[in-house]
Amino acid sequence: MSTLSINNVKKSFGEVDIIHGVDVEIDDGEFVILVGPSGCGKSTLLRMIAGLETISSGEIIIGGRVVNNLRPKDRDIAMVFQNYALYPQMTVAQNMGFALELAGAKKEEIRKKVGEAADILGLEPLLDRKPSQLSGGQRQRVAMGRAIVRDPKVFLFDEPLSNLDAKLRVKMRAEIKSLHQRLKTTIVYVTHDQIEAMTMADKIVVLQGGRVEQIGTPLELYDRPKNIFVAGFLGSPAMNFLEGVIEDGGTFVLKGGARAALHSTPAVADGAPLVLGIRPEDLALCAEDGIDAVVKVIEPTGSETHVAVEVEGQELTWVVRDRVDLSFGQTVKLSLKTSNAHFFDKATERRLGGVDGLPQFEEMGFPC
Repeated sequence: MSTLSINNVKKSFGEVDIIHGVDVEIDDGEFVILVGPSGCGKSTLLRMIAGLETISSGEIIIGGRVVNNLRPKDRDIAMVFQNYALYPQMTVAQNMGFALELAGAKKEEIRKKVGEAADILGLEPLLDRKPSQLSGGQRQRVAMGRAIVRDPKVFLFDEPLSNLDAKLRVKMRAEIKSLHQRLKTTIVYVTHDQIEAMTMADKIVVLQGGRVEQIGTPLELYDRPKNIFVAGFLGSPAMNFLEGVIEDGGTFVLKGGARAALHSTPAVADGAPLVLGIRPEDLALCAEDGIDAVVKVIEPTGSETHVAVEVEGQELTWVVRDRVDLSFGQTVKLSLKTSNAHFFDKATERRLGGVDGLPQFEEMGFPC
């Protein structure tokens, strides 16, 4: 079994607390991504799993065995680093088989395992080359091959695609996901790129300030974010947030005064400050009615256009998938498709209705 349990793990450097009691359960064969902004503690947590950092308290259990005091080589893990960490004087084959050689494996066993990994990763024509003769993507595949030959219980990836260009990152995302589906080995993967997290993970762990904000499948986190941080971090472009209050038991009033009748409302008192979260793709152009929005920035991407607009002093991003003729400074009318929208308490930033609840209303009356 390749299960991994992280139980109330904490990490401090002197008097500075970095990781504040993290709990994560990872099932056998699961692809789990640790995601969050720079400095949130995700790489530190990965290094503690690997044994490259000591933990201050708590337990890390791999395959039913507590590994807190085991050296990295005794944990039955393999790590793929951001900078590949290949030996420049060795060939691809030698790099891939070096760990087995150190472990005293026989030459025939090393040759067999290196050949199998090279076949999986399409590296057969490159086995006699040195790292300096390879592209960035090829070097990353060699680093992955070096991990595969060890047949570990858990693969650890530390931002492996951050040094690649955009096109190659897309290709390597697909290769790593395909590799996981073939090997069915437990993977813990660190990235700050939420697109990588959304497209690759079975389960995402969102971290901020050394704490777990939410754990769930990509769509669970996208559709039912626990708080404003998770809602704003996952999704590209990010979710829009509009400040306002509930009045008369069923009307949402924006900060600038625009009013909308709601079919159902969160259970809060009139006048309570709220934040409405709505995805950029849930804004739509109106012919006559709707909210006045002033166009500030227009960014064509080909398949869609990202438009920054100002609504009553608050900036929103609007994703347009049809061809529209817009210009800077133009005022347009927008409606909000709110079946997928959310209310958040402004003070606590928590989503009203609970993590597992449905959206708090069906439809919003900014008419169109």
